Amino acid sequence: MLNAQGSMFNDQFSNARLLMENKKYDLEDRLVEYGCRRIDVVEALPPTRAGNYIAGQLIKCCLSPAFNYGEVQAAESRNDFIHKLGIVLKELKECRTALKIVRRKEMIKPVKRIDEIFTETEELIAIVAKSIETATKNRK
Repeated sequence: MLNAQGSMFNDQFSNARLLMENKKYDLEDRLVEYGCRRIDVVEALPPTRAGNYIAGQLIKCCLSPAFNYGEVQAAESRNDFIHKLGIVLKELKECRTALKIVRRKEMIKPVKRIDEIFTETEELIAIVAKSIETATKNRK
């Protein structure tokens, strides 16, 4: 059905936005999605020595945050929680470095294809770093 402006898309967009605003934020799901999207990057790399090496690094460091976040959720103390979140942060930063190399060497073309992925990496780094900062501050 069309809205007053004759557009069904605007109503669907508004409904989707409302659903997203009401949806519980789940970092684990976001990290799982992040890992799944990184698999697409790995599969797009060229089958060269460098491409294969970077693919191996990316598959480990970009899936690791999701796996390690499960350990974060089972932390035995605040210090353990902070430590395990630190591992998630370390792996995300490694992924960022690998993506920088892929971008700089233009191993995936057009390079713009990985801009969104790079942005997601930066956002996750910021979220995890802030979580560590908050947990550290609240440790006392």
